Amino acid sequence: MNTSNDILQKVNDFLAALPYDRKPASLYEPVEYVLSLGGKRIRPVLMLLSYNLWREQPEDILMPAVGLETYHNYTLLHDDLMDNADMRRGHETVHRRWDANKAILSGDSMLVLAYQRVAQVPADKLQQVLDLFTVTALEIGEGQEYDMTFETRNDVTEDEYIEMIRLKTSVLLACAMKMGAILANAPQQDVERLYKVGEQLGLAFQLQDDLLDVYGDPKVFGKAIGGDITSNKKTYMLINAVNRANAEQRAELERWISATDFDRSEKVAAVTRLYDEIGIRQLCEQKINHYFDLARQTLSEVNVPEERKHYLRQYMEEMLHRNK
Repeated sequence: MNTSNDILQKVNDFLAALPYDRKPASLYEPVEYVLSLGGKRIRPVLMLLSYNLWREQPEDILMPAVGLETYHNYTLLHDDLMDNADMRRGHETVHRRWDANKAILSGDSMLVLAYQRVAQVPADKLQQVLDLFTVTALEIGEGQEYDMTFETRNDVTEDEYIEMIRLKTSVLLACAMKMGAILANAPQQDVERLYKVGEQLGLAFQLQDDLLDVYGDPKVFGKAIGGDITSNKKTYMLINAVNRANAEQRAELERWISATDFDRSEKVAAVTRLYDEIGIRQLCEQKINHYFDLARQTLSEVNVPEERKHYLRQYMEEMLHRNK
């Protein structure tokens, strides 16, 4: 059995050692750059911890696991371009360091590399793994499209938002856990249970992001808080604030949402105060705990001895208590 720290170390060492020897090297430089910036490596770690429920050698599936990490980072590369973001993990984004054309082309190559890496599995598992990965990749694109269309809508419901984050964030965590179980030859019922665990975990994780963007410590969070507020991002927080506000609070919220010329810190402070008044923080924390509880419950139904679940449970608890 491997701890999550052991597994994280294996993932990082494996990623650092991957060769990029195709030409032109300039096409692959941004790929190496993005994958060298660190990050939590949640998807490969979950995949290997899931595999470990049944099998002892997580290094056997490191290549498809880093394939998922390659895919995840490809989506971030293109997201940053769409959002015109300057920084990612404290470093310049690819389109800033190079240019937009490079971000598009190197991102496309990164997607192909992700498929190449994910496909390095035993032949009898290849079809199942590629089918799962392909559907997941399509769903993530669908989630991103919903996210972008929500920007121009003022009537987004909580249910629509939860479905959007399920597609945009949850399904890749679910895919990682299910893929680990498939490659470990787990029984089909447990394969599906682990998918549900990842899905529920992913919903909690994204709602945590919403919460930390407002209430996180910027020194720990790694970026200025209030980004979602200043951009009027339709988050769980904003949707519920608008729905639960009284007439006076709603008028003030709508004034800030429609303001085109404003002082950033003043807007963040005012909207945060409204969230406090309406009780949005507690509401979001309840929802996060709801999805974590579901994930814990579903994991308890997976048919392996409890002691084999120890490190996966421990890692899930670390995710619940994260502050960045």
